[in-house]
Amino acid sequence: MTRLLTREELAVDPVDAAHLLLGCSIEAHGVRARIVEVEAYRGADDPASHSYRGRTARNEVMWGPAGRLYVYFIYGMHFCANVVSMTDGEAGAVLLRAAEIVDGVELAAQRRPAARKPSDLARGPARLCTALGITREHNGVDVTEPSSPIRLWAAPEPCRKVNSGPRVGVAAAHDTPWRFWVDSPAVSPYRRGGKRSKER
Repeated sequence: MTRLLTREELAVDPVDAAHLLLGCSIEAHGVRARIVEVEAYRGADDPASHSYRGRTARNEVMWGPAGRLYVYFIYGMHFCANVVSMTDGEAGAVLLRAAEIVDGVELAAQRRPAARKPSDLARGPARLCTALGITREHNGVDVTEPSSPIRLWAAPEPCRKVNSGPRVGVAAAHDTPWRFWVDSPAVSPYRRGGKRSKER
């Protein structure tokens, strides 16, 4: 097992943090997964971000410090998890879009009985949270702490080939190429955003 990521490593621009997170492992509730797809979101200069219009009770965690988990509820049925980046007081986060389950496959499958194959277990942000047992109660947990119920482990080495493209399903700034992924069958399908899509 490699070392945990540090708060200092994550206290950078979300685009840089997104690259850093690819290939890292997230561990939660008996399941460990390798992150293969992410999306970067900034603050006041990013219309697609939850923090674009300022600080609220919902997005408070996005304002730091870095290394905490920002979990939100969407469409009245799903949770999505983001790793907070930037320096304390500046909003920014990286959405965890997809991962490969590398340990605890059976437990993840129990949580995701509809998955037809292992690569589908955490293929998409909502599925990732379900497979790892992440819910709103984990909003604000520190993923850099050894005692945390959710931890982020550094990648053994940086990913050599990183793909980039538009973010998925956001209404504003949907063509901004801040979705990053590595080649993996667990990467989620692309769905273009636009006026009819709900804002992230």
